[in-house]
Amino acid sequence: MSLWVTWGVMRRSLHLVQHCTSRVIVSGKNSCSSIQLLADSTRQIRPRRVTSLTSSVRFHSRHYTLGPEKVVSTSVTGSLVLDENQHPSGQRQRRFPFSELLQQCGSPSDVLDLSQQFAPNPGQISNYLTRSMQNENLAYSLLAMVNLGVPQRSRVVQLYLRACQEKLNDFDEKSLSILASCLEKMESTPNVDALKHGFRLVVEQHLPRIKNVLTLQTMMRALGKDIPHDLQQKLERKALSMTEQFTLPNTQYMISTMAKMGFYSKPLLDICSRRITENLHGVPFSKLTAVLLSCRELHYRNVNLLTGISDYVASTLDIWSQKEIVLMLCMFERLAFSPTALLAEFAQRVVANPDALTLKDLLCVLKVYSSLNYCPQHDREPFLQSLSKTLDFYLPRMCSYDLLKACYCLCLLGHFPSAPLEKLLQSTTLEDLSSRESKHLRKQERMFQTVHLCLHLDRPVLPQPLSVPATMLGEATSSSTRPVSQHLSQLLQRVLSTQADVEIQEMAVVEDFYFIDGVISKPGENQTSSEETQTHRMAVLCPAPSAFCFGTSEPRGPLAVKLRHLKILGYIPNVITERELKSEEKAGKTISI
Repeated sequence: MSLWVTWGVMRRSLHLVQHCTSRVIVSGKNSCSSIQLLADSTRQIRPRRVTSLTSSVRFHSRHYTLGPEKVVSTSVTGSLVLDENQHPSGQRQRRFPFSELLQQCGSPSDVLDLSQQFAPNPGQISNYLTRSMQNENLAYSLLAMVNLGVPQRSRVVQLYLRACQEKLNDFDEKSLSILASCLEKMESTPNVDALKHGFRLVVEQHLPRIKNVLTLQTMMRALGKDIPHDLQQKLERKALSMTEQFTLPNTQYMISTMAKMGFYSKPLLDICSRRITENLHGVPFSKLTAVLLSCRELHYRNVNLLTGISDYVASTLDIWSQKEIVLMLCMFERLAFSPTALLAEFAQRVVANPDALTLKDLLCVLKVYSSLNYCPQHDREPFLQSLSKTLDFYLPRMCSYDLLKACYCLCLLGHFPSAPLEKLLQSTTLEDLSSRESKHLRKQERMFQTVHLCLHLDRPVLPQPLSVPATMLGEATSSSTRPVSQHLSQLLQRVLSTQADVEIQEMAVVEDFYFIDGVISKPGENQTSSEETQTHRMAVLCPAPSAFCFGTSEPRGPLAVKLRHLKILGYIPNVITERELKSEEKAGKTISI
């Protein structure tokens, strides 16, 4: 049975519809199409009276332009109107007054079906719907339409949005939670934006009365980013007051909710992290990765949480697939955290079975181990040889850029396999890289510069000499041209004033690539006049915190290769972290030579 309801009826009634109808049909050839409501509901609607109308099941496309409508009708015993064909005697069919039949309707769709048999005015239908609806079902109906893929700019969805706006002040905690789930999935339109603004005001009023943790989290997600600072503080205080109710899933969901909002609250994050660390055995893999990803988005790092996850995965390595372990390693690398136990255990697995690595796995492993500057102490050579063997196997299938990244990572680790390097420096490969309109051209040039310096300074033993053409190196500029910090400059000047025969040079550049904050030069002691003057040169470096693995003073890959090359060039590297620099400045200490 196809139902067409006039715009006048829908305008006065749809904004009052409270019953959840999971099958909303938008028929027509454009966005202002006629609207049909289905009788069946995704939720079980509280029965009022047993309806005697004919219910129908309709199947529709989610697109604006729909094909012919298909309707499958199922008869319900006890029709309101008995057809004359059902009375052979020609008995006149009995008709009930419209108002009486209206009272037998059990859902809004029954009312609309009844309107096809009579000619009621919009006021009659609207009056009934006004008496029979609940706020909760209005929110459920909107959520059902969004989940079913009804076009969000269609007239029926926009009418429901307007209806929610009008009745928003009457929504209770549950209705607001349902509406929050809906708004989270909706695209921006004037009605959606207006509803979100009103929703924000209503949530702020309802906040003291919220008792359910999940409801609070759902509302927080719906509020989204760029909420006022005072509202953020209210949400933080409310969440902190409910931490005793947090279950393990609540703590995981709270961290992801805060990431979605861009809302950083260290006290709340610390509580959630501690709860997760204490119950790691009950957290599935997908939730662990989601927590790590949220921590990265929030720029939040908790040593206990990261160490706990690393040790837990390392101790249960056999239950994880290789894909899961590689993904976990990548998550740690993005957080600049070195999971030592996990790296050591996985390296043993690679040595035992290097053929199990796919090309994607291999590139990820190379990136992780080189970025974190980690190689197993006792199995360094077997581990690197296993990676090289696997790389040789995939060489014919690798694109030029992946080959460059692989060679760059191996150079950072101080390993120089001949086959990949020779293929990288072939004219065809170089021409391919030169012709690519890379979005990361500067990054490509820096990788070539690092490979060039490794071949030049480390002097690996290769079957034939290899060098990177100057055309691939780009501009000969330092990898960092930031000014020397004021604290370090004052510290260097203190050295100059307290020690004799000392020369200091700030902002030095070595090999047209490595930037040194300060070089302290001092002649060697106990030298005779016949001996050639030997000068000790100390390279004072003050790298950014991101140059170190989180929570340690261990240098990451780029800084590690820089220190290695400075030693080869005759410098004595002296690395001072920003925290050490400030403490030494405060204590009035100087650098000892």
